Amino acid sequence: MKLTRKLVLAKAKASDLESVKKLNCWGCSLTDISIFSQMANIEVLTLSVNSISSLSPLAGCLSLCELYLRKNMVPSLSELSHLRPLTRLRVLWLAENPCCGTDSSTYRLTVLRCLPRLQKLDNQVVTEDEIALALMEGEVVTTPPASLQNQLPTNGLPDAETENDPLNYNMEETNKIREELGMKLLSRDKFPSLTSPSTRETKLSLKKTHALDAVLLLLRDWMKRSFALYTLLPKTDSRRIRWTQKC
Repeated sequence: MKLTRKLVLAKAKASDLESVKKLNCWGCSLTDISIFSQMANIEVLTLSVNSISSLSPLAGCLSLCELYLRKNMVPSLSELSHLRPLTRLRVLWLAENPCCGTDSSTYRLTVLRCLPRLQKLDNQVVTEDEIALALMEGEVVTTPPASLQNQLPTNGLPDAETENDPLNYNMEETNKIREELGMKLLSRDKFPSLTSPSTRETKLSLKKTHALDAVLLLLRDWMKRSFALYTLLPKTDSRRIRWTQKC
């Protein structure tokens, strides 16, 4: 069943889609929610107990804070890539979908790595320790194959392969951190060279290796800055003395 403008306005008791802030469509046998591409102002959305498989129509709902999707037909966690632009999203209920799988720990860490701003997932509060662990051990969520464009980026790799490339992913993460710290961004050639791995096992192994490379690059730059500051301090300065003792 397709969710129509008429049904949305009737349920929300509104005169236009732009004014709808909250909507409850629990148990409506929905399969098509494309109407949400016209509802950028929606804040709280209940879509539990339906037959929804694609989350792409939600990508433009930038005001969305709470999203309830329990008991639907979301096939893969790759659908969460459509929720990345939703920076205000704090509550997500995704349990009892095919994408959740049987490994609840891996599922939760992967969701939190993709959406680290969440404060509650599947009715459980998200802790800071969970987020830290998710960023290290959660799997990388990539764009669903059906959503990828058949274009080649400047490095000659297909979009999907570039996005799955652990070197590319960790370079972006590292540069985001460096930007927040006011540090100069790194170019791709500053990272160890990497040919695209042909197997999933190789990619997982290399992802861990380059995550460590990213941390070491940050640490090296921090040490350089600290030493530069140290050399500017007088020998009698207490801060220089403490720095020397620590080293």
